[in-house]
Order: sequence, then structure tokens, then C-alpha cells
Amino acid sequence: MWTKRLIAFGATASVALVFWLGIVHADDSLVVYSGRSQGLVEPILKEFEAETGIRVRAKYGTSAQLSLALREEGSRSPADVFWAQEAGALEQLHVSGFLVPLPKAILQTVPVEYRHSAGAWVATSGRARVVAYAPARVPEDALPSSIFDLTDAKWSGRVGWAPTNASFQAAVTAMRLQHGDDATRDWLRAMNANGAKAYANNTAVIQGIAAGEVDLGLANHYYLLRFKADDANYPVEQTYFEEGDAGNLINLAGAGMLKSSRNQEAAAAFIRFLLDRKAQEYFANEVFEYPVNEAVPADPSLMPLAELTARSPRVELSALEDSRGTLDLLREAGVL
Repeated sequence: MWTKRLIAFGATASVALVFWLGIVHADDSLVVYSGRSQGLVEPILKEFEAETGIRVRAKYGTSAQLSLALREEGSRSPADVFWAQEAGALEQLHVSGFLVPLPKAILQTVPVEYRHSAGAWVATSGRARVVAYAPARVPEDALPSSIFDLTDAKWSGRVGWAPTNASFQAAVTAMRLQHGDDATRDWLRAMNANGAKAYANNTAVIQGIAAGEVDLGLANHYYLLRFKADDANYPVEQTYFEEGDAGNLINLAGAGMLKSSRNQEAAAAFIRFLLDRKAQEYFANEVFEYPVNEAVPADPSLMPLAELTARSPRVELSALEDSRGTLDLLREAGVL
């Protein structure tokens, strides 16, 4: 299975802790706070070490947790690089003044839409929100055209979602920006009332559809592709909502360099490495995300990124930093 392949890369490593208190910054090492999971990114860290001789020390957690930790640590932080799962966590640090502008040579590696307008961070890969479904139980002509259609009585008890997942929460933040807090709160409450089934993560949502627990699910696009890589007949498909719908959010993983970094040269080298062909091919071919380096093609089964961008909601990713407001709204709506 794809999960075993990815985790196997890091099989000899210690178990990642959400907060690794007491991390030591050696002069010849690079400290990376990673909101991306250890099993996913450790192959990249090992490859960077092998190519540069720079030792990498990683601290893992959710992007929101690590962003908060960095702000609390301030100038005392040992971190050199923050590698986040979503743009909002990076923007929190930028707004708080903890990131230093990246060198132009790094920023110019990717198109302008994949880098912060002030150069505070740069995207490393992209992903899209989708609606996954069981084709045996939901014909194409019955699929909902909008994420707001999921509150219809005909989908009662048939939809899976992952409210504790950072990508889901970023999508809710985008919905707030596009439609306002009142409409978003109403949607959340209606989903709850309609019996939406909560799962721990995107993987579990896809598995729940395959197992017949639900018929539709909200997830990121690449989870299904990983299952399909192991089983072309996996009984789940996915699609997008109508153009501009809040359910079609494109979000970006990205990296920024801490102003307090004691090793900015190595930090810049690492971020540049994430944008070079080898790392970008890994994101495209092993993780099934969208590469941001135009020299590297995405998986051919994916909708072209330009077409997908046209379908996505008109939301500035740099405006997704209000995760606290989203968490408050999710609690108020009884989702968390």
C-alpha cells in the first residue's frame, strides 16, 4: 500500500513528537519545523542531507501548532525554516513579523501566484479540495453541483468529512471569506443536522466511502490517487463542484525562513532544494500533489492546474491566516 511505501522511508527514525521540547541547534545543522508529516517529508530531508552534508533536525506537528509555538518562542526559537501544510499558517508568521523575505533567486523559481507578494514565503506544492464518491451508489448525473447542496435531505447520513483536519479547516476559512461567517455557520450546522459522518482524516474519509459507510466525502485530491496507485479498481472516484464553488479550494504547502534563524544560508539552500526538480518530482510522482516548478509535470490523471484554478473560489491564500476564528466558528456550530 502507498501508506507503507511512504512510511518505510522513515522506518529507522524515531517517532515524531508534536512538540519536541529541548531541540538543540548545532552550528552545522538546520532546524526545520514541519507541519508536513514525518512519513511524507523525511525522504526529502534525507536526500537534502546526502546532497549537501547539512544535518537536518526536524520538529513535527500540525501547521497551526507549530505556527503558535514559533510565535511563543520568538527570538529564542531554534527554528531556521517553517515548512507548513497550508498557506494560512505561514501568513500568521508573516503578519506577526517572524519571517524574513526570501532571496529573489528562490522566489523566481516559481510563478508569481505561488509565492507571497512580499516574498515572505514560497509554495512547495499544491493540492485541491474535491468531492469523492462511490460510483456504484452515486451516478455522475446525481452528483451535487455545490458544497452547499450537501445539506439537502437526500444526502442525509451519506457524507463524510474530517472537521479536525487542517485542510478542511482552511477550506472553512475560505468559505468564511467568500460567503461570510453567518452563511458558513449555517452550513456547518446544517451538515451536522444532516448526519455528516466525522472521520479523523482524509484517508479515513476515502476508506469510509470504499467501505460503504458513506457515499460522498470531502477530501484533498491526492488521497484517492494514492489508493488508485495500488488498486486501479478502487471503488471510489472524485470530482469538483461547479466553477467558483467554495468546495474547490486550491491550497498550498509552503516554506519560509525565520528572522531569528542562526543558519540562514542553509535555510535558503533547503528551500531552494524543495523547489528543484528532484523534490518536485517526488511531490508529483509519489505524493500526487501539484508541483509548483513548471519544469515538472503533474500526474497526467489530474485536471491541469490552470483549469483547476479557474474553478476554484476567488480567495487570496494569504487571507487564510484566521485559523483561530475558524476554530471558534466550528466549536460554535457544534462541529468540534
